[in-house]
Amino acid sequence: MGTSLTTEFWERFTVLLVLALAMTAILTAVFTTLFDRFTARLRSHRSHGTAPRIPHPRTRDDRPTPVHH
Repeated sequence: MGTSLTTEFWERFTVLLVLALAMTAILTAVFTTLFDRFTARLRSHRSHGTAPRIPHPRTRDDRPTPVHH
């Protein structure tokens, strides 16, 4: 015994589908914005720390003195 899908079903289905798509888009935008703010805050917080050490290039004077026997 099969049932046919009525126009009322399709109307409700369409409304729920549109609402689900809208909610997905809105929540994605909100969480993306919050995540961007959070990562920007972390990056700015890290940049206020000490500067990373940059090794200086080795010169002839940096080499150990050779020992001759």
